[in-house]
Amino acid sequence: MSPRAPRRTSGPPQAEAASPEELVGRARDGDGDAWAALTRRYTDMLWAIARSRGLSQNDAADVVQTVWLRLVERLDALRDPRRIGAWLAVTTAREAERARFRSAQWPHNGAVRPAAAAERTPERVWTARERLRLVAGALEELPERCRQLLRLFATSPSYADVAAALGIPVGSIGPTRTRCLSALRQRLGDDF
Repeated sequence: MSPRAPRRTSGPPQAEAASPEELVGRARDGDGDAWAALTRRYTDMLWAIARSRGLSQNDAADVVQTVWLRLVERLDALRDPRRIGAWLAVTTAREAERARFRSAQWPHNGAVRPAAAAERTPERVWTARERLRLVAGALEELPERCRQLLRLFATSPSYADVAAALGIPVGSIGPTRTRCLSALRQRLGDDF
């Protein structure tokens, strides 16, 4: 079943206060107010992620549009609508990396940049993978609450989303994150 075309609901929009899960359900039913609320709630985050990957304004705009298109295409396939923010964040990061790669490989004159290929040497790829393996191993040594919190921050920069996902007050997110990152750094050592 694919999402229906958006339609306007009658009465004042209640979408701003709705949970992500409720908004996704309503969007699946073609509720235009729910779609509008989703875009208002998450577009700034998508832009921030795209721009943090070093994309130009135009490339970031393309990425944000592509992510919203991906959501329309896959809305009915979302396994956990409560995690729509995380899904959008991960999808944006992936699309931004694809855009960065395309931009590096195919500049505006159509020529392939030799330097772009040189940046991905086997040694650099191995080093990056080894660092990732070490971080993943150190992360697994942390208490479950820290692992969950840091994984959520990797996909959603919103304190509100992380607090809701973990069921803890927003005010405790910052101090808890600081303690968890400190514990992770201790496990990784000074050389990291």
